[in-house]
Order: sequence, then structure tokens, then C-alpha cells
Amino acid sequence: MQNAVILINVEKGRIRGVAERLADLEGISEVYSTCGRYDLIAIARTRDFESLASLVTERLMSVEGIRDTETLNAMQVHSRHDLDAMFSVGL
Repeated sequence: MQNAVILINVEKGRIRGVAERLADLEGISEVYSTCGRYDLIAIARTRDFESLASLVTERLMSVEGIRDTETLNAMQVHSRHDLDAMFSVGL
């Protein structure tokens, strides 16, 4: 399993549309809109590095409205937290 955090800036007024398109891409497990330096953060989970490379350099770049990206390739997990539980909203 290859995991990465992809930091994304988009064209003005296109955050929601880009986020929805990214969420539909195979290999993107979550997309978050954010405040601060980046507009969106996408979490990528692929079977291997080649799949991640294809996602970032081909499929992600086909999404209209993306201005620029920075990909942080995860090397090792250092948390014992259940991330699904951390980010879920208990209603």
C-alpha cells in the first residue's frame, strides 16, 4: 500500500467542483477543503508506487481547475489512532 497527502490549489470559485471530481478518482480516498495556504487536501491510497505516480501525473492533472499541487509521499505510519474514527462525525 502506498499512501500520500496531496496539497492542491485551485482556480478561484472552483473548489467544490474540483473536490467532487477528485473524490471520484480511483486511488483518492478522501478530499478535504481547507483554510490556509492550500484549498484542498486529497488523501491517496494506492496499491504501489507506480499506481500513485499514474494518479498524480496523469489522472489528477486531467482535472480542470487545478492550479498546482504538492505531493507528500508517506514513508511510515507513526500513529496508533484509528483515523476513520478520528475524522468521522458521530451523529
